[in-house]
Amino acid sequence: MKISPLNRRTFLRATGVSLALPMLESMQPRLNASDAARAIPRRMVAIETNMGILPQFFFPDKPGKEYAATPYLERLASHRNEMTVFSGVSLPGVTGAHAAEKCFLTGTPHPERGGFRNGVSLDQLAAEQIGNRTRYPSLVLAISSEGNQTLSFTRSGAPISAERSPRKLFQTLFLQGKKEDIDANIESIKQGRSMLDFVGEQSKRLNRLLPPSDRARMDQYLSSVRELEQRLHSSEEWEYKPKPKVTAKPPEDIDDAREFAKKTGMIFDVIKLALETDSSRIISLFIDTTVIHNITHHGNRPEVIKELRSKEESQFNVLNSFLTSLAATREDNQSLLQRTMVLYGTCMGSANSHSNVNLPVLLAGGGFRHGQHLAFDTKNNYPLSNLYLTMLHRLGVETNQFSTAKGTMTGLEMT
Repeated sequence: MKISPLNRRTFLRATGVSLALPMLESMQPRLNASDAARAIPRRMVAIETNMGILPQFFFPDKPGKEYAATPYLERLASHRNEMTVFSGVSLPGVTGAHAAEKCFLTGTPHPERGGFRNGVSLDQLAAEQIGNRTRYPSLVLAISSEGNQTLSFTRSGAPISAERSPRKLFQTLFLQGKKEDIDANIESIKQGRSMLDFVGEQSKRLNRLLPPSDRARMDQYLSSVRELEQRLHSSEEWEYKPKPKVTAKPPEDIDDAREFAKKTGMIFDVIKLALETDSSRIISLFIDTTVIHNITHHGNRPEVIKELRSKEESQFNVLNSFLTSLAATREDNQSLLQRTMVLYGTCMGSANSHSNVNLPVLLAGGGFRHGQHLAFDTKNNYPLSNLYLTMLHRLGVETNQFSTAKGTMTGLEMT
């Protein structure tokens, strides 16, 4: 007789036992082909450059698979079949010119208004669900001369500080700390867990005194506390494990803000190592190009557009090198690019006019049917947040809502 796997929950109810049982072999589900596919590690790198991109050199004229590559896309020609280019997309309600840069991964409307409160960013929502599978739930990075620029925001809308030094990032990922440093980190984690234990117990007592409407809010709060406890527990376990060893040498930081393309290339190299060693699967990168802000207001002057085009082409060159490095790295029977979604875009469709519509965006890798230009209405834009919901699904995050998304991205299919 064929015995099906035990249903653990039913077993506990049938016996009346409240003590949790160990996970027995007979409780483990048997993996079929689709289950095995879902077990493939999926990753995401989300990148924003904050000063726009000259649209005439980015957007193709023709939709579909037969589009003619534009000057910027020519820089990525070797990855044409591994990427999708979007036009006619924007984030609904995200206005405010430069103020929109903080909403590229959140899609929270009207950042220019007083009292604005941001929402959770795409990367952090993903990290909540799958971040415990790696040493670092997410990496929040920036190429920036300022310390407060970031793409990543918590559920409460608080900004998450970004690491701006490629060298420090390398050291964090790959240099093993001394025993006393590890012990100090573990003690700090334990202190955090004990504080959460206290808060949780106090909240449960308070909950009994609250009306039903407030109990629902308190239950949501307690769920967040429990999730944070689990993350701290995972962090403690990782502290005992040695960090991966790599042959690469730590990069030397560059202080000159004008070398933003070269700095971006350096941090891309470390990101590739982070993905390759499975140190993190969720990464955000804010690229501050304020140093060229003055020439983004080109007024259609040919000589200024020529200079700006040269600066922007350098960004696509380093992006191409990054994609090439991912495509050349094998993981089992696939490339790292096939398992990594690389989102690249900007918060302004035209920096010259401070427009926040018709955003230049592309998505490379990640296990989609690429090789196309998805062209939407340039006057009545399609929600870019729909793409974000699709990306969450690709990561295995089960949700039907994110920000202003109305559904998943039309025309973008998983392989």
